[in-house]
Amino acid sequence: MSPAFISFGEALTDLVTRGGDDFRGLPGGAGLNVARAVAALDVPSAWAGCLSRDRFGDQLHKAAREAGLDESFIRRVDAPPLLAIVDRLDPPHYFFLGEGAADLQFDAAQLPSLAGLQWGHFGGISLVREPLGRRLEALALDLKAQGVRISFDPNHRKLMTAADLPRLQRFIAMADVIKVSDEDLRGYFPEATPADALAALRAQNPQATWLYTRGADGASLFAPGVELHAAARPVRVVDTVGAGDASLAGLLAALMQGEPPARQLQFALANASLACEGAGAVAPTRAQLHAVLA
Repeated sequence: MSPAFISFGEALTDLVTRGGDDFRGLPGGAGLNVARAVAALDVPSAWAGCLSRDRFGDQLHKAAREAGLDESFIRRVDAPPLLAIVDRLDPPHYFFLGEGAADLQFDAAQLPSLAGLQWGHFGGISLVREPLGRRLEALALDLKAQGVRISFDPNHRKLMTAADLPRLQRFIAMADVIKVSDEDLRGYFPEATPADALAALRAQNPQATWLYTRGADGASLFAPGVELHAAARPVRVVDTVGAGDASLAGLLAALMQGEPPARQLQFALANASLACEGAGAVAPTRAQLHAVLA
């Protein structure tokens, strides 16, 4: 029996500079970050994907275990790890190393039973790494046909180009929940204002719930008959790594718990703010979230 929520997508190691030749490895990747953040809010969850058989894969597997994720959806393979090298912090500069990496060996046919799955999440660089992207899109379409609800976050990174827009638009057409940031919109649509780009995308699926995040400027929630805007909670920011993933997790947890739209937006903003108060991809707990909301 599947958990209620599964995130399908990349898990990777962020190798972050400490200055000079000193780097620190941190578990990351949008797919794993979202799974950990949803699980921390007491939703039975899993991350489904492949990890390398080395210290990097061990670190990611440990992070999944400590988050309480269902480990039966994780497969270890003989392939190199997927790495994100952050070699400069100010201004930020990063690049990916992942030719022939473990994530590309994902095969939906080798997953345990998905019976009972309520939500499947997709997004991130996994959708532009072939053959993984094609396999994940096919899986999403199959799950949608079975009545599973789909959440989607494009999570734009600089390796994504206009050539990737068709798949983004196909995911937008099928998704029940779509999270986009102002950075995503500027990345995919550099010739348009974020507001115009968002309006054009929303027109492709006006029935979806849309979470539009703007960092320190707050966020907006759109759904049929709903348009809500709220300011960001003032915080002492350590870093913003994983804040977008935490905001989506907050929204999804609120939706699963039957919260009304205004509360959904509060969950998203509060969870993002908590993620900014720690280093790396922090997954705030339900107790922490409700303490802020109170």
